[in-house]
Amino acid sequence: MTDKVVLSVRGLSKKYGKRIAVNNLSFDIHEGEIFGFLGPNGAGKSTAIKMITGLAKMKSGEVLICGYSIKKQFEKAISLVGGIIENPEMYNNLSGRNNLEFYARLSGVYSPQKIDDVGKIVGLTSRLKDKVGTYSLGMKQRLGIAQALLHDPKLLILDEPTNGLDPEGIVDLRKFLRRLANDRKIAILVSSHNLAEMELMCDTVGIINLGYMDKILHISSTTKEDGEQVSIQVNFPNYAGKLILEKYGKRKISIVKNTITVDISHDKIPEITALLVNNGISIYSISEKKQNLESIFLETINKRALPSPKSNY
Repeated sequence: MTDKVVLSVRGLSKKYGKRIAVNNLSFDIHEGEIFGFLGPNGAGKSTAIKMITGLAKMKSGEVLICGYSIKKQFEKAISLVGGIIENPEMYNNLSGRNNLEFYARLSGVYSPQKIDDVGKIVGLTSRLKDKVGTYSLGMKQRLGIAQALLHDPKLLILDEPTNGLDPEGIVDLRKFLRRLANDRKIAILVSSHNLAEMELMCDTVGIINLGYMDKILHISSTTKEDGEQVSIQVNFPNYAGKLILEKYGKRKISIVKNTITVDISHDKIPEITALLVNNGISIYSISEKKQNLESIFLETINKRALPSPKSNY
């Protein structure tokens, strides 16, 4: 991933009647980055994608693709975007090559070499001559991505790309997208509600709920802002908890029987150990648990049970 911003979204908002579908959405996607839109059904993911691609009118905000405004320079901006929404539509009675040729001619980018190139990129060279009706769903997904790559986009948008895929197909798609981002430096926006797969696939995840971007986090450090959870078994848990709060200030802490669990970073463990021992507390065990995407996601969406009364309108 580089520092070059491919997609820049600022203050993106949309409502249908009185319902706010997307509210003040802002984020960037960089060259070579896989960015995940993660949220429950109805969170606003698809609406945001429609506005980013110009398929829905935004109430307010701005979308820039490689610096080109989707509102003011639509043709130039959208020429840099490729994408598929869920399962790609193909002609099953035609071969994979014929499908790509048909789309390439419609788009004005046809050349036999280009067809060969995208077929190789998605790993379908040996199957392009076969009818699409004989393809697995995973192969159809890769053919759809090949179609999206024909015009050399800088941004690839995939809405729920793993829907209907078997476990092997999901793994293959994940590896393919990672190679695409790393080798060809394409920025990829993936929308899904599949927590486990997003954690494995993405570099960055934006958690969307009820139209709001509640959190953006990097998968390489999927922990709370203040660190990991550390559990300490001691002989005087209430006194130990009091000492920790006095030393480190307000933070989430719980006590169950003789075990204290506190949200604090890994590098503070020696300090806490010394603090407790120096105050006559015996420590029987220390363990830490790094939060995963699932725990962060559930905690984040549960904080917004209802839309905030404040909005851009």
